[in-house]
Amino acid sequence: MAHLRIGSRGSQLALWQAHHISDLLRARGNTVELEIIKTTGDKITDVALAKVGTKGMFTKEIEEALLEKRVDLAVHSLKDLPTDLASDFEIAAITTREDPRDVFCSVTFADIESLPQGANMGTGSLRRQAQLKAIRPDLTIHPLRGNVDTRLRKLEAGDYDAIILAAAGLNRLGKTELVRQVIPAEVMTPAAGQGALAIEIRSGDRATRALLAFLDDAAARATTSCERALLNKLGGGCQVPIGAFAELNGSRIGLNALVARPDGTKVLRETRDGDDPISLGEEVGETLLRRGGDVILEEVYGEGFALPQQP
Repeated sequence: MAHLRIGSRGSQLALWQAHHISDLLRARGNTVELEIIKTTGDKITDVALAKVGTKGMFTKEIEEALLEKRVDLAVHSLKDLPTDLASDFEIAAITTREDPRDVFCSVTFADIESLPQGANMGTGSLRRQAQLKAIRPDLTIHPLRGNVDTRLRKLEAGDYDAIILAAAGLNRLGKTELVRQVIPAEVMTPAAGQGALAIEIRSGDRATRALLAFLDDAAARATTSCERALLNKLGGGCQVPIGAFAELNGSRIGLNALVARPDGTKVLRETRDGDDPISLGEEVGETLLRRGGDVILEEVYGEGFALPQQP
């Protein structure tokens, strides 16, 4: 048995995730301590995430602690982890996946369709904004930052008519009271890796890798590897309007992916299945680029898009 030090962000959800992994490791006889690390994304709270545009904004400082051997492993929401992982690190485990879909939360309204004309919708994600605007161009989209409690509090205070959040975080924290609609993936394609936890270690740390092997879920590894291969092919981070949702169907894997303009005026969707997760993700990414995704992403990276305006 070993003594393991876990690096984690300090948000309520990040701590839930770190404690969840700690409990599983302790159940196997290990001793565990937790080090809370403040990341760039935690420090910049007054700017829309898409405007910050920093890859690894929720992981960089934690990886520095790993490299300096202040911690032995890091627990991340996989969707926060860049696809181009530095050679110093490896993903030792991807745990059993929570529901990867997005949810519609509101005090008053039952679903997206029932919102009145011009309703105020909160989201900090260009991916969600693009898909909302595609189906409801009349909605007024406002930026939404902060932890889960802060976002729900703003909703309850009447700052927004509705907000969109990830089902996984609300399920993990047991805060589902205001969930009115689980949005189908074909209506709002989730972020690559949404709902999955990644356990990151230093490359070549065989002892820690062996201790974590029991946490690695084959289905979660396959589906998220497919989604991340697509994201990597498109050159996207977690804050760009790219969606990817993979599902296992027997020995086959199906991928539903999209690239969209942030204003929702152009949405490219591609659905395909295959046998190899990585190849499938790359092929679908290549197809989306050929169909015009390259032009959309150039606009986004050139900041030629309308960010959500402050309420």
